[in-house]
Amino acid sequence: MKKKNMMTGAALALGLTLAGCSADTAAASPAAESSTPASAVQTAQAVLNSTETMVTDVSMTSGGAIDTADLFTERDLTQTADVSEAVYYTVQDGENITITAEGVYVLSGTAENMTVIISADDSDKVQLVLNGVSITNESTPCIFVENADKVFVTTSSSDNTLTVTGAFAENSELDADAVITSKDDIVFNGVGVLNINSSEDGIDGKDDIKFTGGTLNISCQDDAIEANDSFAAADGKLTINAADDGIHAENEDDNTKGSVYFCGGTYDITAGDDAVHGETIVQIDGGTFTITGAEGLEGTWVQINGGDITINASDDGINAANKSSAYTTAAEINGGTITITMGAGDTDAVDSNGNLIITGGTIDITAQFPFDYDGQVEFTGGTVTVNGQQVTAITNQMMGGMPGQMPQDGQTPPDGPQGQRPEGGPMGGGMPGQMHP
Repeated sequence: MKKKNMMTGAALALGLTLAGCSADTAAASPAAESSTPASAVQTAQAVLNSTETMVTDVSMTSGGAIDTADLFTERDLTQTADVSEAVYYTVQDGENITITAEGVYVLSGTAENMTVIISADDSDKVQLVLNGVSITNESTPCIFVENADKVFVTTSSSDNTLTVTGAFAENSELDADAVITSKDDIVFNGVGVLNINSSEDGIDGKDDIKFTGGTLNISCQDDAIEANDSFAAADGKLTINAADDGIHAENEDDNTKGSVYFCGGTYDITAGDDAVHGETIVQIDGGTFTITGAEGLEGTWVQINGGDITINASDDGINAANKSSAYTTAAEINGGTITITMGAGDTDAVDSNGNLIITGGTIDITAQFPFDYDGQVEFTGGTVTVNGQQVTAITNQMMGGMPGQMPQDGQTPPDGPQGQRPEGGPMGGGMPGQMHP
């Protein structure tokens, strides 16, 4: 993953704090007067403007399970904000900030029991620049997106913390169970740090969630990230400690949605249940992953084309399950370096309720049962090591480590296929239920 136009060292070193009067409880717009004194605004503007534009350069697989052609916009990948016409706010105890117009809004300060509410028009893009802000609430979200076209949550070179300590209020105007709740598309990026602590969920997006830069740390008692339509990540560092799922994408009303995609970044995910769950597709084109959970990666179609992935699991390491009828169930590995260590008992390193396809990559498995599949198997490339010994065939419910085993029915050794891949050739391009059907 490359970055263009890196920021200056002086900008990285400066703290971006604002002091001053209370937050405005009225609707905010770019033309509105700031709730922060002019001198503080000028100081913050000077520092923020000294940060050169920084854009993440992504590398994505073409012809994969997910159509990535228009997945990220340039603004999604731009890690710095244009603050030339920004509105500046210092958060205050008990005083909500309501934003009703498109624009850039810089937030700083420390407060309790207040919410930043975005209620803009359907076509409005709103960017929140977290510039050294800390909000602690008892029962309401810290950021609530009621309506907008898209919202960007961008960190400056600062530390920011959003926390909800108690049970979320029921039947509230702010109907939420996550620290950040968005009813529309939301993008997390930037050059700083955002810490999220929650008694329930960390981030809940009713549409698409994207993560393209910065450092995001989530600690929660339920799911860390819940996306209704999709979660897509391009870069940055994401650390999750979740009592339930780490990343979960699922749309109960549309079985063609609910995907998870990665093409770069660093991810350290510890979860009580699924570390990464995509109801439809989980696709990894790149990135570095350290995953610990009952299940590591779970989706109807799990496709790995690259990346450095380490999984420690107590149930299934990679699980292609019959979650969505819109997609062919398959665990497909075409590249990357994958290390899977399984716990004792009836556990599977790679479990597919459908097909198992291995065309490349380096796979190192430590498990009593390395592979379990219900459909066809195709093994045409890559290096597979099971319990310290390289294998030349994929055996269903293989006890592990026995080199030179003869293929069973439906298996495919590296030197010649016996089974048949679903139509579409490598990368599964012809499987039914492509993204954006």
